[in-house]
Amino acid sequence: MNDTPSNDTTPAGLATDPDALEPDLLKAVSFDAGWSLLERFSTLVRESGSEDEHVAAEYIAAVLSGMGVPFEMHEPDLYLSLPRESSVEWSGGSIRAKPPSFAVPTQGGGLEGELVFVPAAAATGQRDLFAKRLGDDLPDVAGKIVLSEGFAMPGMVSAFEAAGAVGQVFINPGQKIHWGICTSIWGTPTTRNLATKPGTPVVAVNHPDGERLKEAVGETVRLEVRLEEGWYPCKLPVAHIAGASEEFMLVHGHYDSWDVGIGDNAVGDATLLELARIFHAEAGRLKRSLRIAWWPAHSTGRYGGSTWYADTHALELRKRCVGAINIDSPGCWHATEYDDVMWMAEAGPLCARAIADVAGKTAKRLRPLRAGDYSFNQIGLTSFYMLLSNIPAEERAALGFYPTGGCGGNIAWHTEDDVMAVAERENLERDLGVYVASIARVLNARILPYDFRETVAELTGFVDDYVEVAGDLLDLGAVRAELRTLSAALDDLYAAIGEGRPDGAAAGTVNELFLELSRILVPIGYAEGGPFDHDPALPRIPIPRLARVAELSSLAESGSDALPFLVNEVRREANHVANGFHEAARAVRRALAQLTAPAPAG
Repeated sequence: MNDTPSNDTTPAGLATDPDALEPDLLKAVSFDAGWSLLERFSTLVRESGSEDEHVAAEYIAAVLSGMGVPFEMHEPDLYLSLPRESSVEWSGGSIRAKPPSFAVPTQGGGLEGELVFVPAAAATGQRDLFAKRLGDDLPDVAGKIVLSEGFAMPGMVSAFEAAGAVGQVFINPGQKIHWGICTSIWGTPTTRNLATKPGTPVVAVNHPDGERLKEAVGETVRLEVRLEEGWYPCKLPVAHIAGASEEFMLVHGHYDSWDVGIGDNAVGDATLLELARIFHAEAGRLKRSLRIAWWPAHSTGRYGGSTWYADTHALELRKRCVGAINIDSPGCWHATEYDDVMWMAEAGPLCARAIADVAGKTAKRLRPLRAGDYSFNQIGLTSFYMLLSNIPAEERAALGFYPTGGCGGNIAWHTEDDVMAVAERENLERDLGVYVASIARVLNARILPYDFRETVAELTGFVDDYVEVAGDLLDLGAVRAELRTLSAALDDLYAAIGEGRPDGAAAGTVNELFLELSRILVPIGYAEGGPFDHDPALPRIPIPRLARVAELSSLAESGSDALPFLVNEVRREANHVANGFHEAARAVRRALAQLTAPAPAG
């Protein structure tokens, strides 16, 4: 259910108003300003907090000013970890290494320890790129330096630390070493999560060097790990394009980079600039407003810029933001397919149709991961896209490419090879058209083009799975019953919308309801903490509050005394989920009553 194209079941009342705006916007699609940005950014290493990053922000500001687009330049201080060249040494030689952000630097003479090899399963795609890919039984790694495979992702790093490893070396799959980040803390740390920062020196090496290093297993190796960590001044430009309403859509992407980072994410920055140009020219015809944001601290601050904005503008976002689009790595070399496109279920008809209409492609959905700049899940924003077009899977296989987190599937991602050749103008213009159509259909829709029946259908599948896993150990009947009530209410609502094609105040009632449903259902589906917290940057299973249901049976089988305590804990979380579905159903019924109330006499 989660990885197939969404059915286009949107009633006529939810379609974009039939005016000439979208065709006019699409006629304006070109990449002249965007290409100039790429050429300028190709000369800059946009590490957050650096002079080059500040130059890039001022370049964006200057182009916006030249276009007459209003904008703000925020200047937050953000907490960053800046990796520097490092090394691994042993009796057989010395090899170059790169530490991930937030690894612990070594002191004095480095870190020495016995090397132990722990194999890890290879990632098969985006969905497991961030997962812990280790078996259940680790060898004895206490007090040793672990050599493993893949990228130094937080789940892997924390697993080895928990097992007592004092240092870690990851063998990347290719000829290049990829930069990365190994903390699970989302955005700037707080006093509550600061202690969860990684506690060991960690580095990555390339595959050939890693194979050489395997010969040293059992020997003493030495890590030299260098990073700089602290508070750095950053710049965060946000363009404001005012429509008729103060309700707005947030379109965003990061502009910091590893090395020059053309595919990740200068192409996205250029796309954002073109979107500002296109929509500003038609601002007088927009029913809702548009904000376009360029984030710093994505790479070395674990989404620090978008998290700062979510924290600083939380109430405004919760009250008035009608949706968010994340733009990362569009229009890259040979990226012509849409086979792993992220969207929340309610946005499925909108996304699938926009891609089909503009690109002539059938998109395959990937349920949004706990990754990218999805920093607004807990506020409850319906969000869609991140990575968009990809190199076709068969071409990637023929080229020997392994899964990455950007650049259209190009293994130049997070390396020195991410240069101008990674961008492809024709693909950029096509993807720009997809974004234009998607944004226009939200900004100027009479009724927001979201279908929450799709959300409930997805959630129903997840709840059914939890019910089966819980068995007789925990009664989840209330969760299932409230979700069925919500489903029935939504069926009635969409039937009324389709029949009545509401306008004016009635359309306003539906749109207010849709925002309320987003604020309730998005956190249930994707988040565990409160509405103004940020869950860790670790894989989240659907309906995270019910995640520990999976532990009940093993505790029961082992006769653990912890079982009744966990049952009590999960029951409370189930109440939270069931109440959310109940409140959503009540909101739908209230709106439906207003829509179907008879007109006043006379």
